Amino acid sequence: MDTARCPFTLDPTGTDLHGEAAALRARAPATPILLPGNVPAWSVTRAEHIRRLAADSRVSRDPRRHWPALNDLPEHWPLNVWVKVTSAFTAYGDEHRRLRRLIAGAFTPRRTEALRPAVRATVTRLIEDLSLVEPGRTIDLRTRFTYMIPTEVISDLFGVPQHMRAEARRVIDAALATAADPEQAGRDYADLWACMAALVAHKREAPGQDMTTDLIRARDGESRLTEDELISTLILMIGAGSETTVNLIGHAVVALLTHPDQHAMVRQGRISWDTVIEETLRWQGPIMHMPLRYAVEDIDLDGVTIPKGDAILLAFGAAGRDPDLHDHPATFDLTRSNPGDHTAFGHGAHYCPGAPLARMEAAIALPALFARFPRLALATDPDLLVPQESFIANGHRELPVTLH
Repeated sequence: MDTARCPFTLDPTGTDLHGEAAALRARAPATPILLPGNVPAWSVTRAEHIRRLAADSRVSRDPRRHWPALNDLPEHWPLNVWVKVTSAFTAYGDEHRRLRRLIAGAFTPRRTEALRPAVRATVTRLIEDLSLVEPGRTIDLRTRFTYMIPTEVISDLFGVPQHMRAEARRVIDAALATAADPEQAGRDYADLWACMAALVAHKREAPGQDMTTDLIRARDGESRLTEDELISTLILMIGAGSETTVNLIGHAVVALLTHPDQHAMVRQGRISWDTVIEETLRWQGPIMHMPLRYAVEDIDLDGVTIPKGDAILLAFGAAGRDPDLHDHPATFDLTRSNPGDHTAFGHGAHYCPGAPLARMEAAIALPALFARFPRLALATDPDLLVPQESFIANGHRELPVTLH
Protein backbone atom coordinates (compact mmCIF):
# COMPACT_ATOMS: atom_id res chain seq x y z
CA MET A 1 0.00 0.00 0.00
CA ASP A 2 1.24 3.49 -0.88
CA THR A 3 0.89 5.15 2.53
CA ALA A 4 1.76 8.56 1.07
CA ARG A 5 -1.53 8.45 -0.87
CA CYS A 6 -3.67 6.81 1.80
CA PRO A 7 -5.48 9.59 3.71
CA PHE A 8 -4.27 10.17 7.25
CA THR A 9 -7.09 10.98 9.67
CA LEU A 10 -6.03 13.96 11.73
CA ASP A 11 -6.64 13.50 15.47
CA PRO A 12 -9.21 16.19 16.39
CA THR A 13 -8.22 16.01 20.07
CA GLY A 14 -4.61 17.05 19.42
CA THR A 15 -3.30 14.43 21.86
CA ASP A 16 0.15 14.16 20.23
CA LEU A 17 0.56 17.09 17.86
CA HIS A 18 4.31 16.76 17.32
CA GLY A 19 4.24 12.98 16.97
CA GLU A 20 1.48 13.30 14.39
CA ALA A 21 3.34 16.06 12.54
CA ALA A 22 6.49 13.91 12.43
CA ALA A 23 4.51 11.02 10.95
CA LEU A 24 3.01 13.31 8.31
CA ARG A 25 6.42 14.84 7.53
CA ALA A 26 7.88 11.38 6.91
CA ARG A 27 5.27 10.59 4.27
CA ALA A 28 5.73 13.18 1.52
CA PRO A 29 6.05 16.92 0.85
CA ALA A 30 2.23 16.97 0.95
CA THR A 31 0.05 14.12 2.10
CA PRO A 32 -3.73 13.56 1.95
CA ILE A 33 -5.53 13.89 5.28
CA LEU A 34 -9.08 13.76 6.55
CA LEU A 35 -10.33 16.61 8.71
CA PRO A 36 -13.32 16.25 11.08
CA GLY A 37 -16.38 15.08 9.18
CA ASN A 38 -14.08 13.21 6.73
CA VAL A 39 -13.40 16.43 4.83
CA PRO A 40 -10.31 15.88 2.64
CA ALA A 41 -7.29 18.19 2.57
CA TRP A 42 -3.53 18.12 2.09
CA SER A 43 -1.15 18.39 5.05
CA VAL A 44 2.19 20.18 4.65
CA THR A 45 4.62 19.91 7.57
CA ARG A 46 8.12 20.59 6.21
CA ALA A 47 9.49 24.10 6.78
CA GLU A 48 10.64 24.64 3.20
CA HIS A 49 7.27 23.68 1.75
CA ILE A 50 5.27 25.62 4.34
CA ARG A 51 7.15 28.80 3.48
CA ARG A 52 6.91 28.12 -0.23
CA LEU A 53 3.14 27.66 -0.21
CA ALA A 54 2.45 30.47 2.28
CA ALA A 55 4.17 32.91 -0.10
CA ASP A 56 2.76 31.45 -3.34
CA SER A 57 0.17 33.56 -5.17
CA ARG A 58 -1.36 30.30 -6.43
CA VAL A 59 -2.46 29.54 -2.86
CA SER A 60 -5.59 31.32 -1.61
CA ARG A 61 -7.28 31.79 1.77
CA ASP A 62 -10.66 32.47 0.14
CA PRO A 63 -12.91 29.36 0.19
CA ARG A 64 -15.77 31.10 -1.60
CA ARG A 65 -13.64 31.64 -4.69
CA HIS A 66 -11.26 28.70 -4.59
CA TRP A 67 -12.72 25.75 -2.65
CA PRO A 68 -15.56 24.03 -4.53
CA ALA A 69 -16.15 21.67 -1.57
CA LEU A 70 -17.26 24.58 0.64
CA ASN A 71 -20.92 24.07 -0.21
CA ASP A 72 -20.72 20.35 0.61
CA LEU A 73 -19.45 20.80 4.18
CA PRO A 74 -21.48 19.45 7.09
CA GLU A 75 -23.87 22.14 8.30
CA HIS A 76 -22.32 22.33 11.79
CA TRP A 77 -18.67 21.67 10.98
CA PRO A 78 -16.17 22.32 13.81
CA LEU A 79 -14.02 24.41 11.44
CA ASN A 80 -16.83 26.66 10.18
CA VAL A 81 -15.45 29.63 12.09
CA TRP A 82 -12.16 29.23 10.21
CA VAL A 83 -13.65 29.10 6.72
CA LYS A 84 -17.05 30.83 6.74
CA VAL A 85 -16.07 34.19 8.17
CA THR A 86 -15.32 37.06 5.77
CA SER A 87 -12.24 38.87 6.99
CA ALA A 88 -8.59 39.35 6.08
CA PHE A 89 -8.13 35.81 7.38
CA THR A 90 -10.22 34.36 4.53
CA ALA A 91 -9.42 36.85 1.79
CA TYR A 92 -7.16 36.69 -1.26
CA GLY A 93 -5.31 39.20 -3.42
CA ASP A 94 -6.67 42.74 -3.55
CA GLU A 95 -9.49 41.88 -1.14
CA HIS A 96 -6.96 40.66 1.42
CA ARG A 97 -4.90 43.83 1.06
CA ARG A 98 -8.01 45.98 1.56
CA LEU A 99 -9.07 44.18 4.73
CA ARG A 100 -5.52 43.86 6.06
CA ARG A 101 -5.05 47.64 5.88
CA LEU A 102 -8.04 48.12 8.16
CA ILE A 103 -6.56 45.99 10.95
CA ALA A 104 -2.93 46.99 10.51
CA GLY A 105 -3.51 50.13 12.57
CA ALA A 106 -4.03 48.08 15.71
CA PHE A 107 -0.49 46.73 15.57
CA THR A 108 1.73 49.49 14.24
CA PRO A 109 5.07 49.73 16.11
CA ARG A 110 3.89 52.96 17.72
CA ARG A 111 0.57 51.53 18.90
CA THR A 112 2.21 48.32 20.11
CA GLU A 113 4.79 50.25 22.12
CA ALA A 114 2.03 52.42 23.57
CA LEU A 115 0.54 49.25 25.06
CA ARG A 116 3.67 48.50 27.10
CA PRO A 117 2.50 50.32 30.27
CA ALA A 118 -0.85 48.52 30.11
CA VAL A 119 0.86 45.15 29.72
CA ARG A 120 3.15 45.90 32.67
CA ALA A 121 0.18 46.96 34.78
CA THR A 122 -1.74 43.79 33.93
CA VAL A 123 1.26 41.57 34.73
CA THR A 124 1.89 43.41 38.00
CA ARG A 125 -1.74 43.08 39.08
CA LEU A 126 -1.85 39.36 38.32
CA ILE A 127 1.43 38.71 40.13
CA GLU A 128 0.18 40.62 43.16
CA ASP A 129 -2.89 38.40 43.15
CA LEU A 130 -0.65 35.33 43.01
CA SER A 131 1.43 36.63 45.92
CA LEU A 132 -1.66 36.30 48.12
CA VAL A 133 -1.79 32.54 47.55
CA GLU A 134 -0.65 30.47 50.51
CA PRO A 135 2.96 29.29 49.91
CA GLY A 136 3.14 25.70 48.72
CA ARG A 137 -0.45 25.63 47.50
CA THR A 138 -1.10 24.28 44.00
CA ILE A 139 -2.78 26.63 41.54
CA ASP A 140 -3.56 26.59 37.82
CA LEU A 141 -1.10 29.13 36.43
CA ARG A 142 -2.87 29.09 33.07
CA THR A 143 -6.14 30.30 34.53
CA ARG A 144 -4.55 32.76 36.93
CA PHE A 145 -1.73 34.20 34.78
CA THR A 146 -0.74 32.97 31.31
CA TYR A 147 -4.31 33.04 29.98
CA MET A 148 -5.27 36.35 31.54
CA ILE A 149 -2.43 38.55 30.27
CA PRO A 150 -3.14 38.46 26.51
CA THR A 151 -6.91 38.19 26.89
CA GLU A 152 -7.01 41.29 29.09
CA VAL A 153 -4.66 43.24 26.82
CA ILE A 154 -6.57 42.41 23.63
CA SER A 155 -9.89 43.13 25.36
CA ASP A 156 -8.58 46.55 26.37
CA LEU A 157 -7.29 47.22 22.85
CA PHE A 158 -10.70 46.40 21.32
CA GLY A 159 -12.73 48.00 24.08
CA VAL A 160 -14.52 44.86 25.26
CA PRO A 161 -16.48 45.97 28.36
CA GLN A 162 -15.96 44.05 31.57
CA HIS A 163 -19.43 42.51 31.57
CA MET A 164 -18.78 40.92 28.15
CA ARG A 165 -15.29 39.55 28.75
CA ALA A 166 -16.12 36.20 30.29
CA GLU A 167 -18.46 35.32 27.42
CA ALA A 168 -15.95 36.56 24.83
CA ARG A 169 -13.28 34.31 26.33
CA ARG A 170 -15.66 31.34 26.38
CA VAL A 171 -16.71 31.59 22.75
CA ILE A 172 -13.18 32.23 21.48
CA ASP A 173 -11.96 29.15 23.36
CA ALA A 174 -14.78 27.11 21.84
CA ALA A 175 -13.64 28.04 18.32
CA LEU A 176 -10.44 26.06 18.96
CA ALA A 177 -12.24 22.88 20.06
CA THR A 178 -11.77 20.81 16.93
CA ALA A 179 -13.14 17.66 18.60
CA ALA A 180 -16.59 19.20 19.22
CA ASP A 181 -19.54 17.17 17.96
CA PRO A 182 -21.72 18.80 15.26
CA GLU A 183 -24.43 19.89 17.68
CA GLN A 184 -21.95 21.58 20.00
CA ALA A 185 -20.04 23.09 17.08
CA GLY A 186 -23.25 24.65 15.77
CA ARG A 187 -24.06 26.21 19.14
CA ASP A 188 -20.51 27.47 19.58
CA TYR A 189 -20.45 29.14 16.16
CA ALA A 190 -23.80 30.84 16.77
CA ASP A 191 -22.69 32.00 20.22
CA LEU A 192 -19.41 33.38 18.88
CA TRP A 193 -21.18 35.37 16.18
CA ALA A 194 -23.77 36.65 18.66
CA CYS A 195 -21.07 37.71 21.13
CA MET A 196 -19.16 39.78 18.57
CA ALA A 197 -22.40 41.24 17.20
CA ALA A 198 -23.29 42.32 20.73
CA LEU A 199 -19.90 44.01 21.06
CA VAL A 200 -20.53 45.95 17.84
CA ALA A 201 -23.98 47.01 19.05
CA HIS A 202 -22.50 48.16 22.37
CA LYS A 203 -19.79 50.19 20.66
CA ARG A 204 -22.27 51.85 18.36
CA GLU A 205 -24.12 53.04 21.46
CA ALA A 206 -20.97 53.84 23.46
CA PRO A 207 -18.00 54.45 21.13
CA GLY A 208 -14.55 54.79 22.66
CA GLN A 209 -10.85 55.08 21.94
CA ASP A 210 -10.50 51.46 20.82
CA MET A 211 -10.11 49.34 17.72
CA THR A 212 -13.73 48.17 17.62
CA THR A 213 -14.86 51.78 17.37
CA ASP A 214 -12.18 52.41 14.73
CA LEU A 215 -13.38 49.45 12.67
CA ILE A 216 -16.98 50.58 12.87
CA ARG A 217 -15.91 53.94 11.47
CA ALA A 218 -13.35 52.53 9.04
CA ARG A 219 -13.58 53.26 5.34
CA ASP A 220 -11.63 51.99 2.40
CA GLY A 221 -12.25 54.49 -0.38
CA GLU A 222 -15.96 55.18 -0.19
CA SER A 223 -17.20 51.85 1.18
CA ARG A 224 -17.50 50.76 4.79
CA LEU A 225 -16.83 47.26 5.98
CA THR A 226 -19.89 45.12 5.54
CA GLU A 227 -21.50 43.95 8.77
CA ASP A 228 -20.24 40.41 8.15
CA GLU A 229 -16.71 41.71 7.53
CA LEU A 230 -16.82 43.79 10.70
CA ILE A 231 -17.96 40.92 12.93
CA SER A 232 -15.62 38.45 11.22
CA THR A 233 -12.68 40.80 11.74
CA LEU A 234 -13.42 41.03 15.45
CA ILE A 235 -13.57 37.24 15.66
CA LEU A 236 -10.17 37.07 13.98
CA MET A 237 -8.46 39.80 15.96
CA ILE A 238 -9.78 39.11 19.45
CA GLY A 239 -9.26 35.37 19.05
CA ALA A 240 -5.91 35.35 17.28
CA GLY A 241 -4.72 38.23 19.44
CA SER A 242 -4.77 36.12 22.58
CA GLU A 243 -4.39 32.38 21.99
CA THR A 244 -0.88 32.51 20.51
CA THR A 245 0.48 34.44 23.48
CA VAL A 246 -1.31 32.27 26.05
CA ASN A 247 0.46 29.20 24.72
CA LEU A 248 3.80 30.95 24.20
CA ILE A 249 3.99 32.05 27.84
CA GLY A 250 2.73 28.70 29.13
CA HIS A 251 5.24 26.64 27.16
CA ALA A 252 8.09 28.97 28.16
CA VAL A 253 7.24 28.44 31.83
CA VAL A 254 7.21 24.67 31.38
CA ALA A 255 10.48 24.75 29.44
CA LEU A 256 12.34 26.69 32.14
CA LEU A 257 10.92 24.63 34.99
CA THR A 258 11.95 21.39 33.30
CA HIS A 259 15.41 22.59 32.21
CA PRO A 260 16.94 24.03 35.38
CA ASP A 261 20.46 24.21 33.93
CA GLN A 262 19.22 26.43 31.10
CA HIS A 263 17.04 28.42 33.47
CA ALA A 264 20.18 29.12 35.50
CA MET A 265 21.87 30.60 32.43
CA VAL A 266 18.91 32.94 32.01
CA ARG A 267 19.03 34.01 35.66
CA GLN A 268 22.76 34.65 35.34
CA GLY A 269 22.22 36.85 32.29
CA ARG A 270 24.11 34.50 29.96
CA ILE A 271 20.94 33.88 27.91
CA SER A 272 18.44 36.63 27.06
CA TRP A 273 14.70 36.45 27.54
CA ASP A 274 14.36 37.13 23.81
CA THR A 275 16.23 33.86 23.18
CA VAL A 276 13.89 32.06 25.59
CA ILE A 277 10.92 33.38 23.61
CA GLU A 278 12.30 32.43 20.19
CA GLU A 279 13.39 28.95 21.28
CA THR A 280 9.97 28.38 22.84
CA LEU A 281 8.26 29.47 19.62
CA ARG A 282 10.48 27.06 17.69
CA TRP A 283 10.16 24.15 20.13
CA GLN A 284 6.43 24.48 20.85
CA GLY A 285 4.81 26.57 18.15
CA PRO A 286 1.66 27.90 19.87
CA ILE A 287 -0.47 27.24 16.79
CA MET A 288 0.13 23.88 15.16
CA HIS A 289 -2.20 23.81 12.12
CA MET A 290 -3.80 26.90 10.60
CA PRO A 291 -6.96 26.17 8.56
CA LEU A 292 -7.20 26.51 5.58
CA ARG A 293 -5.69 27.40 2.22
CA TYR A 294 -6.74 26.37 -1.30
CA ALA A 295 -4.93 25.65 -4.54
CA VAL A 296 -5.88 28.23 -7.18
CA GLU A 297 -4.37 25.94 -9.81
CA ASP A 298 -2.54 22.61 -9.86
CA ILE A 299 0.61 22.97 -7.74
CA ASP A 300 3.61 20.68 -8.00
CA LEU A 301 5.34 20.36 -4.63
CA ASP A 302 8.55 18.45 -5.30
CA GLY A 303 6.80 15.67 -7.18
CA VAL A 304 3.44 15.75 -5.37
CA THR A 305 0.60 17.47 -7.21
CA ILE A 306 -1.97 19.35 -5.14
CA PRO A 307 -4.93 19.66 -7.54
CA LYS A 308 -6.69 22.93 -8.20
CA GLY A 309 -9.51 23.52 -5.72
CA ASP A 310 -8.14 21.24 -2.99
CA ALA A 311 -7.77 22.42 0.61
CA ILE A 312 -4.32 22.74 2.21
CA LEU A 313 -3.49 22.65 5.93
CA LEU A 314 -0.11 24.22 6.76
CA ALA A 315 1.46 23.00 10.01
CA PHE A 316 3.21 26.22 11.03
CA GLY A 317 3.94 24.83 14.49
CA ALA A 318 5.75 21.83 13.01
CA ALA A 319 8.29 23.79 10.98
CA GLY A 320 10.48 24.55 13.99
CA ARG A 321 10.97 20.82 14.55
CA ASP A 322 11.92 20.05 10.97
CA PRO A 323 15.17 18.03 11.13
CA ASP A 324 16.27 19.68 7.87
CA LEU A 325 16.25 23.00 9.72
CA HIS A 326 17.49 22.13 13.23
CA ASP A 327 19.72 19.56 14.88
CA HIS A 328 17.92 17.63 17.64
CA PRO A 329 14.72 19.57 16.90
CA ALA A 330 12.67 18.04 19.71
CA THR A 331 15.17 19.30 22.32
CA PHE A 332 14.70 22.64 24.06
CA ASP A 333 18.14 24.23 23.72
CA LEU A 334 18.76 27.89 24.48
CA THR A 335 22.31 27.65 23.12
CA ARG A 336 21.33 26.72 19.57
CA SER A 337 22.46 29.21 16.96
CA ASN A 338 19.18 29.75 15.11
CA PRO A 339 16.20 29.57 17.51
CA GLY A 340 14.37 32.23 15.51
CA ASP A 341 14.19 30.00 12.44
CA HIS A 342 10.52 29.02 12.73
CA THR A 343 7.10 29.91 11.34
CA ALA A 344 5.24 30.25 14.64
CA PHE A 345 3.54 33.45 13.46
CA GLY A 346 2.97 32.29 9.91
CA HIS A 347 4.71 33.42 6.76
CA GLY A 348 4.00 35.53 3.72
CA ALA A 349 1.07 37.90 3.21
CA HIS A 350 -0.86 36.43 6.14
CA TYR A 351 1.98 36.76 8.65
CA CYS A 352 0.46 37.58 12.05
CA PRO A 353 0.36 41.38 12.52
CA GLY A 354 0.22 40.90 16.29
CA ALA A 355 3.57 39.07 16.52
CA PRO A 356 5.44 42.06 18.05
CA LEU A 357 2.72 42.43 20.71
CA ALA A 358 2.89 38.71 21.57
CA ARG A 359 6.66 38.88 21.95
CA MET A 360 6.39 42.01 24.10
CA GLU A 361 3.80 40.44 26.40
CA ALA A 362 5.99 37.38 26.92
CA ALA A 363 9.11 39.51 27.44
CA ILE A 364 7.34 41.39 30.25
CA ALA A 365 5.48 38.47 31.83
CA LEU A 366 8.21 35.84 32.05
CA PRO A 367 10.97 37.75 33.89
CA ALA A 368 8.40 39.33 36.22
CA LEU A 369 6.94 35.93 37.14
CA PHE A 370 10.28 34.26 37.83
CA ALA A 371 11.64 37.28 39.70
CA ARG A 372 8.68 37.21 42.08
CA PHE A 373 8.58 33.40 42.41
CA PRO A 374 12.15 32.13 41.94
CA ARG A 375 11.20 28.74 43.41
CA LEU A 376 8.15 28.27 41.19
CA ALA A 377 7.70 24.55 40.47
CA LEU A 378 5.46 22.30 38.42
CA ALA A 379 2.97 20.45 40.60
CA THR A 380 2.79 17.44 38.27
CA ASP A 381 4.99 15.35 36.04
CA PRO A 382 5.40 17.34 32.80
CA ASP A 383 4.43 14.23 30.84
CA LEU A 384 1.05 14.34 32.57
CA LEU A 385 0.18 17.87 31.42
CA VAL A 386 -3.02 17.55 29.37
CA PRO A 387 -3.09 19.26 25.96
CA GLN A 388 -5.97 21.34 24.68
CA GLU A 389 -8.52 19.35 22.69
CA SER A 390 -7.47 20.93 19.43
CA PHE A 391 -5.26 20.25 16.43
CA ILE A 392 -5.11 24.03 15.87
CA ALA A 393 -3.87 25.33 19.23
CA ASN A 394 -0.82 23.83 20.92
CA GLY A 395 -1.29 24.52 24.61
CA HIS A 396 -2.30 23.01 27.94
CA ARG A 397 -5.75 22.74 29.48
CA GLU A 398 -4.20 23.47 32.87
CA LEU A 399 -0.75 24.39 34.19
CA PRO A 400 -0.59 23.27 37.84
CA VAL A 401 2.26 24.85 39.79
CA THR A 402 3.23 25.51 43.38
CA LEU A 403 4.20 29.01 44.48
CA HIS A 404 6.99 29.13 47.03
